[in-house]
Amino acid sequence: MSILEMLKDLMLTEAVSGHERRMAVKMKAYFAPFADEVVVDKAGNVSATLRGTDPSVPSLMIFAHMDQLGFIVRKIEENGLIQVDRLGGIPEKVLPALDISVRTLDGTYLPGVIGVKSHHATSAEDKYKVDVVTSLHFDLGAHSRQEVEDAGVHIGCPVCYRPSFTTLMDGLVAGTSVDNRGNCAALIGIAEALARSRPPATVHLVGTVWEEFSLRGAVFAARRLKPALAICLDVALSGDTPDLSSRYAPRLSNGPTATLYHFHGRGTLNGTIAHEGLYRHALACAKETDIHLQEAASLGIWTDLAYVQMEGDYIAGLDMGFPVRYTHTPVETCDPSDIEKLVGLVTHMAGRIGRDFPIHRLGAV
Repeated sequence: MSILEMLKDLMLTEAVSGHERRMAVKMKAYFAPFADEVVVDKAGNVSATLRGTDPSVPSLMIFAHMDQLGFIVRKIEENGLIQVDRLGGIPEKVLPALDISVRTLDGTYLPGVIGVKSHHATSAEDKYKVDVVTSLHFDLGAHSRQEVEDAGVHIGCPVCYRPSFTTLMDGLVAGTSVDNRGNCAALIGIAEALARSRPPATVHLVGTVWEEFSLRGAVFAARRLKPALAICLDVALSGDTPDLSSRYAPRLSNGPTATLYHFHGRGTLNGTIAHEGLYRHALACAKETDIHLQEAASLGIWTDLAYVQMEGDYIAGLDMGFPVRYTHTPVETCDPSDIEKLVGLVTHMAGRIGRDFPIHRLGAV
């Protein structure tokens, strides 16, 4: 199956953070033909292990989060309308009049919409105001709270953008959950490539849970697998739109990315400074494969690697991925060719790790 076909399949799969079962089932099935072992751990992470040809070579964990951001039902009104709170970094200004899907207790999803005041009744000042998520009402079409509960929707049920996938001009793709289903598709592509040509290093490919809920899932996989090296696959902000052109260098259709620095200071005080040995390795492999590697650095963003790097006595880590426009909205946009090149580059990197790879953060001191 092509990267584009896998991307579409995964983008159309609902899996709100904390409720990733649908994605876990799919990732397990995708990994199975290529891995020596596929394990779904107690937290829900899906890991596919491909044993290397040389046990003395440091092991590598390549991982990407399976979950997506969304909402949690906070209250069901007597008239059947629903109040919610955010689950993850939802941009409130895009919410009114969106299509949504609500997960019931038995795991099925019901369609709904986010209500918005009728245009004809909206005052001039209201037309330019952003409504906070707690002031919006989610509408399943029910006429009473009892009808909603009878359908299986209760307080605590998750909600997500209605899944969508659209092909744009020049092969670009837009829709829901490009972050991070594009990198989940990359994991599958890497698994297939490594299965054809086993590297010296043992490689663990992991779809992780709970990333959008304070980055809690990947650490459990790292504790179990105990890799020496880690590559976290997540999206990079594309700087090829007018609003971000002065802040970010990556752009669509220009190849995969390596993020050298990120820091999230809003109460978390965590982030990642790239392991220099892994970054140099990425540069060398990009040159060998003639794949253009874009570089990124940013504040206010972090990934699963922020906590994975602190497991054991330190895991050498690098953030990689591909550029995406309009992140955390229902119209995230990417170029699948960037994902294909990411697969080629990371596969080559995994195959070129030897027993003398420099794991120490400062090198020889």
